[in-house]
Amino acid sequence: MEGALARLRPVLMTALVASLGFLPMAMSQGAGAEVQRPLATVVIGGLATSTLLTLLVLPALYRWFETRRLQARAR
Repeated sequence: MEGALARLRPVLMTALVASLGFLPMAMSQGAGAEVQRPLATVVIGGLATSTLLTLLVLPALYRWFETRRLQARAR
């Protein structure tokens, strides 16, 4: 939990800056937009997914495995 809290701001800022950088590509209408728009959409979705995984799922998995390790050691 402490690690997730310590990494909250850097992870969110990295994802936000990268997503904002791809936003013009995701909204483009000009030449080449048929290639740029889907690529930017996938990258923005991947950034959002990886951010959620980093901040929510990984700490939960660490806690779950640590609990199991401590229970196994207590037996």
